Amino acid sequence: MIKAVQAQKRYGDFELNLTMEIPHGRVTGLVGKNGAGKSTAIKAMLGIVKADSGSIKVMGKDAAKLEAEDKENIGVCLSDAGFCPYLNVEDVVHILAKMYPEFREKWFRDKCREFNLPFKKNIKEFSTGMKARLRVLTALSHDTRLLIMDEPTAGLDVEARNEILDLLREYLEEDESRSILITSHIAGDLESICDDIYLIHEGRIIIHEDTDVILDKYGILKVDEDTYRKLDKEYIIKSIREKYGYACFTAEKEYYRENYPEIAIENGGIDDLILMMTGGYR
Repeated sequence: MIKAVQAQKRYGDFELNLTMEIPHGRVTGLVGKNGAGKSTAIKAMLGIVKADSGSIKVMGKDAAKLEAEDKENIGVCLSDAGFCPYLNVEDVVHILAKMYPEFREKWFRDKCREFNLPFKKNIKEFSTGMKARLRVLTALSHDTRLLIMDEPTAGLDVEARNEILDLLREYLEEDESRSILITSHIAGDLESICDDIYLIHEGRIIIHEDTDVILDKYGILKVDEDTYRKLDKEYIIKSIREKYGYACFTAEKEYYRENYPEIAIENGGIDDLILMMTGGYR
């Protein structure tokens, strides 16, 4: 669905250097701290910004040359995009019907009613959660093969996040060849839906791993200085100095559990992956 090879984009002192791939039928998460390059990467994939060098292919075409009929196959939900505050849902229905030949009007109206989105009230009166639901429903409103979503659950409570994640699961169940690229600061959301995770830091992908592998094999070893000196570090990805000694990030926690039963080892997760690989674990 998407293939980026050494795609570079420079903004002042910041440089994005992107190599990643989102195949058919997969849900891929792109994670990293604020300013790491997630939104820039997504905008480059959509052709909103053009890479200075390298290549980005979306459904086999150059991302910068996607035409209107190509974009009909892509559902997009951007964190910094919104609707004119003086529109209402009925206005949005009319706009989507003109934009997309495959607009699923009945589905869209039914989902708006299910999520208690008023049809006549101006969007400026919507809550944060209502606006988020509308953005996601808009992205899903036409018959897409690919969803690209930047922070679709940001700022939402647990109930609203679960509603959106359930929508994404329904979308995948309708057609197993569909793909999703999603960014989020909420690790639990990604752990529950993503097949694999890319970690981006300072504009570069530094880790790519299946989500199941992260949850099953990654861990944090907490050791004092003496134990750290004697520790076999073959499977240590990164160590960070702490008050008690060292926190050691590993992709082979079972090796250390078997060979160092006296060591405190915590299960790793996506939050741990981000924190340990981009600056510190507390």
